[in-house]
Amino acid sequence: MSTIGLALQTRTFCSLRHHRNYRLFFAGQVVSLAGSWMQNVALAWLVLSLSRSPLAVALLLFCRFAPYTLFGLFAGSIVDRVDTRRLVIWTQVAAMTTSAALTVVTLTGTATLPIVFALAMLGGVTLVLDAPARQVLTFEMVGPRELPNAVALNSGLLNASRVIGPAVAGVLIAAAGVGVCFLVNTFSFVAVLAALLAMRKSELYPVEHDRTVTVLAGTREGLSFAWHDRQVRAVLVVVTCVGLVGFNFNTLVPLLASDTLHVDARAFGLLSAAFGLGALAGAIATASSRRASFGAFRAGAVTFSVLLFALAPVHEAWLAGIVLFAIGAAFTLFAANANTLVQLAAPDHLRGRSVALYLFAFVGLAPLGSLLSGALVEVGGTALALVVAGTVGLLATAGATASLRPPEPLI
Repeated sequence: MSTIGLALQTRTFCSLRHHRNYRLFFAGQVVSLAGSWMQNVALAWLVLSLSRSPLAVALLLFCRFAPYTLFGLFAGSIVDRVDTRRLVIWTQVAAMTTSAALTVVTLTGTATLPIVFALAMLGGVTLVLDAPARQVLTFEMVGPRELPNAVALNSGLLNASRVIGPAVAGVLIAAAGVGVCFLVNTFSFVAVLAALLAMRKSELYPVEHDRTVTVLAGTREGLSFAWHDRQVRAVLVVVTCVGLVGFNFNTLVPLLASDTLHVDARAFGLLSAAFGLGALAGAIATASSRRASFGAFRAGAVTFSVLLFALAPVHEAWLAGIVLFAIGAAFTLFAANANTLVQLAAPDHLRGRSVALYLFAFVGLAPLGSLLSGALVEVGGTALALVVAGTVGLLATAGATASLRPPEPLI
């Protein structure tokens, strides 16, 4: 192996080599995230089987993400008050319990749409605290210096699971039904819980927790910090615009496959996998970089937006797959740098609130973004939705960049 290749490999996996706690966590997530993606596919298939209605599938997505829309802004105040590792243990136990309940009602034949929607919403409530807590725990495991590397590796793992989990779910559903997918996911939580319990608290990076602030006062403090820090404000504005208009692939890719490309379910799966593989490649490339920067964040946002324009006129499935691969890579460069910049800019006692704001821009606005994308497709097809998304992304990035320039000196 060349010296350059060895150096890149060393940088790419440095947080895994240097931190035992992070190695344990990463290994647990390898199992758990694959199970979670299996459950996502199985849940949608179960709802479709019970209802035969695309509207019911849309309602399922609403149930999963609406809790974050309602409560996501306030989650950071709670995360900043408590022991992060302990909180993640309890959120994982809650998610495991929800998966077990889905297993029982499915295998016993008692699943109904109201029960499934209620369990999906309970899972969404768990996500409100779990998502920011896991991000803050990553900081505590690796510290500020190697946080960019760990965030990129987490993103790579997530996107690898996005490719592998649905593929395994498809085989299991065909062979044994959706209940087995829920059962496998239930047991997959054992891996991450074992990893969390095996961590050495003495090796966690020490952070300050503000245990006195109330939820409302803490949320106001987090919003005030994000508004007055120019770079954090610029990053969050771009993330909000892209999250609301540009990153609605749960809505756009199925419509692109069925209405624009006119391909079957197998090709749709391959298109989804192309985005996931691109995101995985982008994560590996991002992990090899030395640090996060606004320049890398801006490059990812601009490239992502321009590639949306490139996808708009495409009518060949193979070409759409290539563009989606590139879009996935650009998105990871954009998202991983945004996550890291927001975390590193925040003082310890505000880190949970800063991460919650970042996640709210993506997860919390997902229901509204899906409705907006659907409306645009209804008016002008996927081409209009992609052009609008690309335009908004470029305008937001240009405005954020301009806001960071020093003012012109007065003559």
